Amino acid sequence: MTTSTSSASPLALSPSRANDYQQCPLLYRFRAIDRLPEPKTIAQVKGTLVHAVLEEMHGWSRNERLFPAAVKRLKPHWALMCSKDSELVSLVPEEDTYDFLVECRSLLRGYFEMENPQGFDALACEMYVNATLPNGVPVRGFIDRVDKAPTGEIRVVDYKTGKKPIPRFSQQAQFQMRFYALVYWRIYGRIPDQLRLMYLKVADSMFLTPSREELEYFERDIQELWEKIVTDGQTGQFRPKTSKLCGWCSFQNLCPAFDGTPPAYPGWPGIADAPQCSTVNTSKGLTG
Repeated sequence: MTTSTSSASPLALSPSRANDYQQCPLLYRFRAIDRLPEPKTIAQVKGTLVHAVLEEMHGWSRNERLFPAAVKRLKPHWALMCSKDSELVSLVPEEDTYDFLVECRSLLRGYFEMENPQGFDALACEMYVNATLPNGVPVRGFIDRVDKAPTGEIRVVDYKTGKKPIPRFSQQAQFQMRFYALVYWRIYGRIPDQLRLMYLKVADSMFLTPSREELEYFERDIQELWEKIVTDGQTGQFRPKTSKLCGWCSFQNLCPAFDGTPPAYPGWPGIADAPQCSTVNTSKGLTG
């Protein structure tokens, strides 16, 4: 199947969709191509709320970046989220809202235990990246935060509101950070000096220091993964892959591995047209 009958937007690769395909090609299809609706979870909504508050806070003047001030922004942001999505009111009923906001407050406290936001200014928050790598792979996503030290070092930061995984289960988180390090390098011509995952729930961090060799190897892996996705997309043959994670999947009733029947394949939506990165990018990068 090479022609598209899908109304979906042309595709690009993001860390979450890459992980979906690696976990289960059919899951990738349902999310990226069919775009089937899924119920939101409390964990996802807490993450969205806390991310929004931290993004706003880093736009304040340094002397305003205090824990009590950040906590006060939880209620307004939550009200705004609920006004845009009525599903949230059912997910977190009014009688549960207090406990929900207390849990979000705890995540903010975890952030403040890990760093003092009055001591630096973020270079960028919720930075949207959209590009085509030199190998032809279109990529997109949001980087939670980019910092630039007075001495010029670049740090890419990602907030995590779940538990910190033990080392042998940290591959997914490391994949995401290497993905953004690669994209940042290819767009701005500078390999980030440090990657930091901030696990707010436990007030602990994971640090990575990417090298050029490592990112070039990772770039080849990304290309191989994208080629598999394109092949499956053009044929419509996204096969299910069973694992322990199936128990958390929203699409079991549509999965052949569980005697379900997928909807008719809507067709390959094509590949997104994104700005091309040069193989050796000499741009100055972000300024600030």
